[in-house]
Amino acid sequence: MGESKTLPAYFCRNCENPLALGEDLISKKFVGASGPAFMFSHAMNVVVGPKIGRKLLTGSYVVADVMCSKCGEKLGWKYVETFNLKQRYKEGMFVIEKLKLTKKY
Repeated sequence: MGESKTLPAYFCRNCENPLALGEDLISKKFVGASGPAFMFSHAMNVVVGPKIGRKLLTGSYVVADVMCSKCGEKLGWKYVETFNLKQRYKEGMFVIEKLKLTKKY
């Protein structure tokens, strides 16, 4: 029998609301306002704010801020639209700042 690797779940550091599953983690190589950030393909228990244009390190995007649905903490953003074909894979993805997260196995 093969061993299955347990992936962590990610929670709001402020209120411990579950936000994302380990299987939805795409990358740990993003940078947010507070430093390192993680990209997820899916997030739960979040409120997505209005769409806004924002200039980020890799270009101009339409994004929406993402907040915890329980405590209202601003967590990061969701990519809504990009104008660079090479960055199109980011559309629909969530970026959550590492300092806003805690993980549990």
